[in-house]
Amino acid sequence: MEKSRLIQLLRSFSRQEQRDFRRFLQSPFFSRRAETALLYDLLEKYLKSGKPVPEKEAAYALVFPDEPFDDHRLRMLMSQLFQLASQFLTVQDFLADDTQVLLRQGQVFRKRRLIAHFAQAAADLAQKLDAQPYRNPDFYQNKYFASLEKYRNTYDLREVESEQLQALSDELDTAYLARKLWQACLLLSHEAVSNTSYDFGLLDEALRFAERSGSLETPAIAIYYHCYRALTNPDSPDFFQNFKSLVLRHGGLFPAEEMRDLYILAINFCIRRYNAGSQQYLRDQFDFYKDGLRQGYFLTDGELSRYTYQNAVTSGLVMREFDWVEQFIHDYRDKLAEAYQESVFSFNLARLCYEKKQFDQALPLLQLAEYKDLLLNLAAKTLQLKIYFELDEIDLLEAHLSAFKTFLRRKKELGYHRENYLNTIQFTRKLLETNPFDKEARAVLREEIAAAKNVGEKEWLLGQV
Repeated sequence: MEKSRLIQLLRSFSRQEQRDFRRFLQSPFFSRRAETALLYDLLEKYLKSGKPVPEKEAAYALVFPDEPFDDHRLRMLMSQLFQLASQFLTVQDFLADDTQVLLRQGQVFRKRRLIAHFAQAAADLAQKLDAQPYRNPDFYQNKYFASLEKYRNTYDLREVESEQLQALSDELDTAYLARKLWQACLLLSHEAVSNTSYDFGLLDEALRFAERSGSLETPAIAIYYHCYRALTNPDSPDFFQNFKSLVLRHGGLFPAEEMRDLYILAINFCIRRYNAGSQQYLRDQFDFYKDGLRQGYFLTDGELSRYTYQNAVTSGLVMREFDWVEQFIHDYRDKLAEAYQESVFSFNLARLCYEKKQFDQALPLLQLAEYKDLLLNLAAKTLQLKIYFELDEIDLLEAHLSAFKTFLRRKKELGYHRENYLNTIQFTRKLLETNPFDKEARAVLREEIAAAKNVGEKEWLLGQV
């Protein structure tokens, strides 16, 4: 039973949802078989304790005492409980969205020709929409559907006016453009990290319409328009700067989840331009990290991804914003997942010390934590390599290089990362073996490193040459 869809779903419930689901099952409107509540009563104590649920035979005996085991009957009961749990979550989610509730109420009243009831629901919905702070694609889509219901009501009453039809058409255009441009940016961002190529449908016509119709005065359209133009015209900086300006100016018009997506789009754009050889957007990338952290956009249930933590540190170090980096490393330590908290904190503090040439402080930090993340472990070993080299600790470096190489040989699952680190070790050895006063030999080594592919620390190696 433990691996069944039912148990996996029920284990996702919070304590409050467990209590609410119990009340849900007690309602004869939803649950008409007492056995489903009995099965849930049996399972609930195991869900609360975190212990594995009983096997099928044991569970069946508790729900149907003194009856022979019937696998089909139990599976049907589990299926019914799964359907009820799914229905509970769906109802709960729907009722939490006042806009959708009011929209559906209006539809119900209109179909029953309850004119006064519909008018009140429509008024409440309009007030709800106007009062909400967001003006994102979802807002314009809901606004269009609200107007569509009003049109259907006036059509039934034979009271349609031409102005109403025009307004309905305009709202549909706004809703479509905002959603279409949002979708285009989503597809482009996925194309950049995959081998997939998408058909963008009516996008070209939508872009031309947005440009000539005045729709770019609407932030939800303008932001995604300039985002799309920046992604497709990376050598034209005005599009990105317009996108950045609009996002920072109109952040309050979008929910945090959507703002996080916009910030990630911007940061990934900056990273791709840097990888293409342009340092023009390094400051922009840092600005997005700083503001996104300040606004809380990168937190999920109060937790910060260790990858975002490290990327923010990298951005700050590149900009030589050492005071900000140190403050960030300490302030967000407790926001990391507990399993990685100590290792990620220590490693990034060591990175900061390294950049500040505080090698004596960096080395103990690298040796402080146990690295459960393999790639983080490799990064820590690489940083240790660089410190030994720059301290001219040749004996320690030789021992470290040998141990590092042995470690990599054992890790067959590393893929291309393995080659990157092995090449770094190889070129570090060549650096040690090359006479520092032999300019010709150094020049040859420099050319070899520059021409090499799959070298994890190429810039550092070239700097040491």
